[in-house]
Amino acid sequence: MKKIFLYSLFIIPSILFAQTNTTKETRKEKQKREAEKVKKMQQDAEKGAIIFNKQSAFNISLNSDGYSLGFEKGKYKSITKTNLWWFNFGERKSTKEEKSTAYFTNGQQAGNPYIFGKQNNFYYLKIGFGKQILLGGKSVKNGVAVQGIYGGGLSLGMLKPYYLELSSRTIPGNTELVKYGENEERFLRVDSIYGSAPFGKGFNEMKFVPGVFAKAAIRFDYGAFNDIVTALEIGVNAEFYTQKMPIMLLNKEKNLFINGYVSLIFGTRK
Repeated sequence: MKKIFLYSLFIIPSILFAQTNTTKETRKEKQKREAEKVKKMQQDAEKGAIIFNKQSAFNISLNSDGYSLGFEKGKYKSITKTNLWWFNFGERKSTKEEKSTAYFTNGQQAGNPYIFGKQNNFYYLKIGFGKQILLGGKSVKNGVAVQGIYGGGLSLGMLKPYYLELSSRTIPGNTELVKYGENEERFLRVDSIYGSAPFGKGFNEMKFVPGVFAKAAIRFDYGAFNDIVTALEIGVNAEFYTQKMPIMLLNKEKNLFINGYVSLIFGTRK
């Protein structure tokens, strides 16, 4: 029994030491393989070879007049040129929009915050095609590649009537939901407004207006030799619709919209 115990004291630490060395060697081998992979990509890029075949990415954009969410697919044609397909959904807001809140005489909030003078919520869905051109970048892992983006496509504008919760004309103490056009005078009377209607109100009355769009941007892609896409895009959009798109009652209606935007892009390359 004593011999077995002494043998265990010797053999178990030896096994643990061997496993530790194996793990260290495995990590070193993995790091070496990664370094060789990056080096080969750099060499291929310098020779003009296509490192990746395609990319898929999501984007979150803050616009000068709203926000949008999107998805893109890319097909690499060469080391410097990529075909892109876009899909974006967003909401456009007027720069004149200001949220207000109505209160009862006891100081309690009467209803949901509302935007005085708002006539419609303006949503849009855009589908387009464009190009991504490599303008410059560092040939090292995690370097920043500077790319030019341009293209255009079709845009579908969607106008949802904006409803307000107003004091009832027939039943004292009650409220009713009213949109602009049903009673313009009451819609613009602040003393009769309790708040905005629930978000879902008006979707069944959506009006669709077709249009076209064009965009141009500069994209800063961090880690051009990585499988992961992480980029910041700064650009400008222009959209034209076949009809004027009313958002606010006190603003001039228009069908041409130009805005700037900043997008955070994240996805994968294969």
